[in-house]
Amino acid sequence: MSEPAVHRTVIIDESFRVHHLLDRESVLGPVMLSPLLIYLVALIGLPLVFVFIYAFSDATTGSDSFGFVGLQTFQTTLEDPVFRIALRNTVVFTVLAQLVVIVLATVLGFVLSADFRGKWFVRFLILLPWTTPVALSALAWLWMLDSLFSPFNWILGNLHVVDQGTPVAWLGQDSLAVGSVVALQAWRTLPLAAVILMAGLTSIPPELSEQAEVDGAGFWRRFFDITMPLLAPIMMVAILFGIVATFTDMAAVYILTRGGPGNATQVLGSWSFYTGIQGGSLAQGAAIGIFMFPVLLGVCILMLRRASQTEVV
Repeated sequence: MSEPAVHRTVIIDESFRVHHLLDRESVLGPVMLSPLLIYLVALIGLPLVFVFIYAFSDATTGSDSFGFVGLQTFQTTLEDPVFRIALRNTVVFTVLAQLVVIVLATVLGFVLSADFRGKWFVRFLILLPWTTPVALSALAWLWMLDSLFSPFNWILGNLHVVDQGTPVAWLGQDSLAVGSVVALQAWRTLPLAAVILMAGLTSIPPELSEQAEVDGAGFWRRFFDITMPLLAPIMMVAILFGIVATFTDMAAVYILTRGGPGNATQVLGSWSFYTGIQGGSLAQGAAIGIFMFPVLLGVCILMLRRASQTEVV
């Protein structure tokens, strides 16, 4: 055999070995997942490690010194009254927003899964809040809630619900500001939950509902006895995504109220930013942020476990 032929045989043999190797799941899986793992480690893993390091130190933006102080930073954080307000607000905002979302998303799921003319346009309008950047959507809400130029004030004034000479200060009163933040958070997370529940509804065999209807079961009986048990695992996933998105978000509060009036709408994300970045206390800002980690981890574990148990049943 000539030398070029031997060379071509070696190349073909090596190419065959590479293709044969990539056909194995044990090799192809890690190769395909490696870009994602690199991304997670570089942009999530390493920053998370630095957050834990900073939280146990006395790091500040105005000093080059760095020393470990143990749990002193966490003790100082727990003694901060604003932190306790932010922790309470974060939990309350998340719970209220997701209660609104899960009710409206279920209704929208039925609407989106129905067959009617112009369905694609309705789906587009419902998905629009999710595709809009959070800063842009929060700025739109900031204009709509402005005390002078708010369209809500104009509508309520023309309906004689409020006096046109005294516009409602939507972001200037504690209860109204809280309601505004909750409404924005629910409006942002509603589309994703609606699409998830729509997918769950379309996966339920229609024969089950049709058979129950033939047996005389009404809409609510079919909904609670058939649809809800089968939709529960999907609903858990929607709630999980909504909790994570709402619990960790600070953009809505930062753009709408800056935590005000006073600290009525302060949340953990915004207070961590104000303390660690604007206030210069990197250690305390990191410690505030760490308080979100066990809560989110616990929520993820509980929700996924509940979803898996419901699937088994």
